[in-house]
Amino acid sequence: MLDRPEDPARVEAPLVLDTEPPRTLRFRDHFALWMNLGVSLIGFSTAASVLGTQGSELSLAASITAIVAGTVVGTAMLGVAALIGARTGAPAMASLRGLFGTRLSYLPTVLNIVQCIGWGVFELLTIAAGAQTVAHTDGYRWLFVLLAGALTTVLTIWPLGSIAVLRRFVAGAVAVAMVYFTVQLGRQGVPDPGAGNWHGFLKATDTMIAVSISFVPLAADYTRHSRTARSAFWGSFSGYTLAQVWCYALGLVALLQSGGDPAKIFDSFLGVWAGWLFLLVLVLRETDQSFANVYSTAMSVQNLLPKVDRRILTGGIGLLTTVLGLQITEFTETYTNFLGLIGSVFVPLLAVLAVDYFLGAGRKGWNLAADAPSRWLMLLPWALGFAVYQFIAPTPVSDGWTEFWTKAQETLHFTPQEWTSASLFAFLVPALATWALTPLTRRAPQD
Repeated sequence: MLDRPEDPARVEAPLVLDTEPPRTLRFRDHFALWMNLGVSLIGFSTAASVLGTQGSELSLAASITAIVAGTVVGTAMLGVAALIGARTGAPAMASLRGLFGTRLSYLPTVLNIVQCIGWGVFELLTIAAGAQTVAHTDGYRWLFVLLAGALTTVLTIWPLGSIAVLRRFVAGAVAVAMVYFTVQLGRQGVPDPGAGNWHGFLKATDTMIAVSISFVPLAADYTRHSRTARSAFWGSFSGYTLAQVWCYALGLVALLQSGGDPAKIFDSFLGVWAGWLFLLVLVLRETDQSFANVYSTAMSVQNLLPKVDRRILTGGIGLLTTVLGLQITEFTETYTNFLGLIGSVFVPLLAVLAVDYFLGAGRKGWNLAADAPSRWLMLLPWALGFAVYQFIAPTPVSDGWTEFWTKAQETLHFTPQEWTSASLFAFLVPALATWALTPLTRRAPQD
């Protein structure tokens, strides 16, 4: 057993997978980490996805309600993943050895690596764009990407120390910046272009659920260091819920004040006195998003290569995302949709994971060893959940993909309704299927 000192900065995460993690993180550490992750420059601009298209916007009351409801539901799911990580002490993808067996766990692991690298690059581009906005320049993008990539990589080398820094210094600065912008923008009034309109409310709620769930395949990478499962659940749930609701609500206000144009949303922030200074705080803070993506990529790779030093992995992945960020000027809509497609994989996966852990084989303790036997039957409810998600809301990655699911809807005479939430149904259906299979899945799995 490793010692468990009071301060996470005094001891670091294990270098290889088979070393027991130090249990140093308390409620306030989890709260600070997830509060920082819940505030995002991307969140401000994507508030437009909640408001809806121009001419058919939701009312302000409906938008805020969707933000709160969707965040609470999605973050509760995040909290479950965080709790499982705290109990098993294993990184997120390594926990899937218990669910699928070691070799089958490689499938979701590879998907998570792809999405984490993609989002890591996206964050570097977002940081660079934010820095250009603050500096009032269209140039030096390469410099901002390089600096953001270097800082991201340094943070991942000392992950527990970085979380301690977030708690002690960054969380307070972010809170001050958010309070300042809330007061300043609130004083200018908030227009309500969709007054009285609740049409599209559930779609907006579904969007917020999906945003919260996006961190599900990363949560255990950090909560494995938690002192207690309770602090892991409530720290992640409360910190992320508070921050995301605040972030999207503030983004909604800024969006409405900028005429509903997401491209001009930061004009609202820069339009207040000293706004550039507080926006700079939020731009610098954005590196915790790239930190989470790069570090979790390394943790996922360790499920494939458990003996490789995580510092080598994070250094290499940090370099890779920086190089890609220098080469890519913007993400195409097709690739963004592709990342969304991968994200839809993890909604049903969490359902299968949670039911099997609490009601199935996990009740007697999962086998997380390197030779954990394959559990092929667990792929069935996962695949079913993914199919349900795409059937209700096909991800537009290509014309052929969308056409396939559209024809499936026509064949079954199904038309998506206001109440058909892709995220919720893609969670409930595989959860029920996994529960129904519990008598079979409790048996010892065989290769």
